[in-house]
Order: sequence, then structure tokens, then C-alpha cells
Amino acid sequence: MTTLLKGDQAPEFLGIDQDGNEHKLADYKGKKLVVFFYPKASTPGCTAEACDLRDNFERFQANNFALLGVSADTPKAQLKFKEKFNFPFPLLADEDKSVIKAFGVWGPKKFMGKEYDGIHRTTFVIDENGIIDEVISEVKTKEHAAQILK
Repeated sequence: MTTLLKGDQAPEFLGIDQDGNEHKLADYKGKKLVVFFYPKASTPGCTAEACDLRDNFERFQANNFALLGVSADTPKAQLKFKEKFNFPFPLLADEDKSVIKAFGVWGPKKFMGKEYDGIHRTTFVIDENGIIDEVISEVKTKEHAAQILK
């Protein structure tokens, strides 16, 4: 779905998390950044994915990674999702889809025979200098940390 590839400069972005804090690419210079896009907070696949990342958070920290979840949910929905599952990473509430569109993960999807526009579950691994190191479009929700930390 996305046109971004390994070796591309990651898009500059500005997003607001569940607590109203701003996050931009420059904030993560010198760290590896995992930006994972998921369709909807508190749904089964998204919960499995985020919980797997949470359960492996110490491994990410040990390898100089920061994590950032992104969906088009409201800040209230993101806060509820984060608190319910005790996520140690911020969740951007990208209601205007500016971050989602910058990364090119919004587009047509099919579910139960219906076509609609939505987020394509995609993860970007960005290096310390803001260069995309990996694009994961075939996300295994229950084993996502292993896909990233392989």
C-alpha cells in the first residue's frame, strides 16, 4: 500500500498522543523508532499486536528503540486503550489522518465483501538518522515484536 521503501527518508510528521503531547520525527533522532499503524484501538487484532509489543518492551529499550502507535482514533479512545492494557509507549490520535497519509497507509480495504477506506496495518522501522530501515506490511499481530527484533 505505502510507496515508502527501505532507504527512504521517513516523512516529517507531527502527531498528538493520548495525553495531548506532541511527537515529531526530530524528537527521536539518535534512537531507532518503530511506528506501527493499526486500524482501531481496542479491537482484537490491534490489541494482540500492541500487547505483544508491550510484553517485549524491555527488549526494544535494550536495543535503543522507541515505539509509537498510530490510528485515527480520538485521544479519549487512545487513552482508554493505553490505560486498559498498560502500554508503556504513546499512541497518536491521528484524527485528521495527517501522519497516516504522510506514511501512505490509508486506502481502500475489503472486509466481508464490502470495500471501504481505512488504515492498512503497517509498521515502519526508522533508524537513528530518520531513514526507513524496514517496512513491514505483513504484520503478524501475535508475533510482531519478533518480526521487528529478528
